[in-house]
Amino acid sequence: MSTLKKYKKMENDMFSRLTARFSAAAGRFKAFGDRVGLAGRQKITIMLIPHSEKKILNLQFTVFTLAGIVFAAGLGLFVFVFSAARFSDTAHRLQSRSEDLKTTQSNLDQLRDQTSRLVVAAKRFQTALSGTLSKIGTAPSTPDSPVQQGDLASFFETSESGSGGVREIGDLRKITDYLNKTIDPVNQLGSLLQNQSTVLTEIPNIWPIKGGIGHISMYFGQNENPFTGQWYIHTGIDISTFHTGDPIVATADGKIVFVGYDEGYGNNVIIQHNHGFFTRYAHLQSFRVYKGEKVQQGQIIGSIGNTGLTTGPHLHYEVHLGTSVIDPLKFLNIRASATALAPGTGQ
Repeated sequence: MSTLKKYKKMENDMFSRLTARFSAAAGRFKAFGDRVGLAGRQKITIMLIPHSEKKILNLQFTVFTLAGIVFAAGLGLFVFVFSAARFSDTAHRLQSRSEDLKTTQSNLDQLRDQTSRLVVAAKRFQTALSGTLSKIGTAPSTPDSPVQQGDLASFFETSESGSGGVREIGDLRKITDYLNKTIDPVNQLGSLLQNQSTVLTEIPNIWPIKGGIGHISMYFGQNENPFTGQWYIHTGIDISTFHTGDPIVATADGKIVFVGYDEGYGNNVIIQHNHGFFTRYAHLQSFRVYKGEKVQQGQIIGSIGNTGLTTGPHLHYEVHLGTSVIDPLKFLNIRASATALAPGTGQ
């Protein structure tokens, strides 16, 4: 027998065996199906026997029907348990949302209260700002500003927007708009105050002894000369602290134009300031500056001494405007230097 015939015979045998096995398996599966079908078609009778003489109720079900009922009951139970769990979770979420809503409502009430306070504060601010700007000659409002004639009554009139709109939102928007429009006036006020501060440092208006100590022992104007006993014009004020060495400060920004000794003034310093002012500090014990030096208001320039024509240690302080001598107290009052005239330090 040739090799090809052998392989052909082996192939036929294998096919026959596989066909036989498949046939046997199909037979067994059919037999199992028949048994299951037979068992499923079997009837089961459920008898409901009342405790009275009423007729007995017989309920007949096939196995398949009973299995379907059991399956349906199980599915219904599963759906019920699942729905109950979802309902419980939803209820918990609703409870949490309810608590959040209460908190939000409380915060909203606080926001409304704070907004009302803000409106009142803004009205007070506008009134104060308008008054301040009017005093310094700056217009309190512009033609396109919602504030007219210093009155915020119409500016802060708000109404409910739409259905259930929040009035406080309108208040906040209008306050924001108003505050934005006050930026320029406030900046103008700041510039003015800055310029005023600059001017106050350029004119002699602070107490010439550091710390505001000392008292005025002789005022400006007509006084009796302590050496001759005759009346004369005292061209400055004399300030005494009863001892030497206390620091003397420049009463305004300026430039040192004289540092030296004079028979009458003793050691003295002259400072040239802006706007035509000069100040002299006489009878010094020592100097802390040099000619040509630029000094700032409040800077120490020397110390109280007893040099020149004096009867004791003190500072002779003069203010000149151009060629005129002016009472220094008129300028000291600009900043209301209370320490110069307060009880225990003055006269």
